[in-house]
Amino acid sequence: MKEPKVRVLIVDDSALMRRMLSDMLSSEPRIEVIGTAKDGVDALAKIRLLSPDVVTLDVEMPNKGGLEVLEELMAKNPTPVIMVSSHTQEGAQVTIKALSLGCVDFVAKPSGSVSTDIKEVAAELITKVLMAKHAKLRSVVKDAARPVVVTTAVQPQINRSSARGLRREIVAIAASTGGPMALQQLMSGLPGDFPVPIVITQHMPKDFTASFAKRLDSISALTVVEGEEGMPLKPGLAVVAPGGSHLMVKRRSPGERVFCGLSDAPPVLSVKPAANIMFLSVVDEFGGNVVGVILTGMGRDGTDGATALRAKGAYIIAEAQETCVVYGMSRAAVEAGVVDEILPLHDIAGALVRCVNLR
Repeated sequence: MKEPKVRVLIVDDSALMRRMLSDMLSSEPRIEVIGTAKDGVDALAKIRLLSPDVVTLDVEMPNKGGLEVLEELMAKNPTPVIMVSSHTQEGAQVTIKALSLGCVDFVAKPSGSVSTDIKEVAAELITKVLMAKHAKLRSVVKDAARPVVVTTAVQPQINRSSARGLRREIVAIAASTGGPMALQQLMSGLPGDFPVPIVITQHMPKDFTASFAKRLDSISALTVVEGEEGMPLKPGLAVVAPGGSHLMVKRRSPGERVFCGLSDAPPVLSVKPAANIMFLSVVDEFGGNVVGVILTGMGRDGTDGATALRAKGAYIIAEAQETCVVYGMSRAAVEAGVVDEILPLHDIAGALVRCVNLR
């Protein structure tokens, strides 16, 4: 049986942008644009009337802004939302807030009239709209209160011995779609005296990761910063890969302190930053003295790197399907047989504390 088209409502105060987004989405046969709205008030009325599968939502609008619409929508009529953000500092801050309120993902508006830029945005928007229809909407607060029940169709071979015998010297975390909200919950659950550094690759464009790191820093007992070339790694510090660069860990010579390196290498599996590159650099410097974590996300970035880590004795944790917004990256690692433990999101912070304190 043919799957029904994804019905989309486009919300933007610019008539030109509404037309541009409509043309982008209408070029995909699996998507039907069922209407447009010019502001937040118009959007909420049309959502009630049309019941779209997915909403694309402008950040800055008159009458009711994107955040107000999102909060009301998630409280009264939860619907998958893709935010459409501007390439500005203010746009980035509002978008990060939107991700914490439950929007599934975002795309940045085309930066100009260059056809290649518009084509790239169109391809990204179509992919994310198709994915959003099947995304699992959830609340961080509700998740934290849920009982611990792990359910998954694929049971990995649990390598309990790998949790012991090695001194865990660093935690490396990979996330994509749904990751900003998941990382907020995870990082807020870690103590300020966490004894090893943390490196994080979250798939996010160049202009947004600085705001995201500040957001994590504001809700975490740890210090969270965007990575810079030459930045030393230390306990109590978590470093987020900057958008548009691969984050690596390096030593200038054996036995010396580890620091951040940034790479301008091409995307890997169509993403930059890529968790695979980060994981492989961690293998080179730490061998198996690592805890690797793969959270919610679209695609399979992280699996190859986790495979290399596991081969050296690292301990790999994957987020359980029940709490993933998109069960893609963690599923790929589970199906590859390289995961030691599958946990719901609200149990992962405790597992990390347990792992790094085992000696």
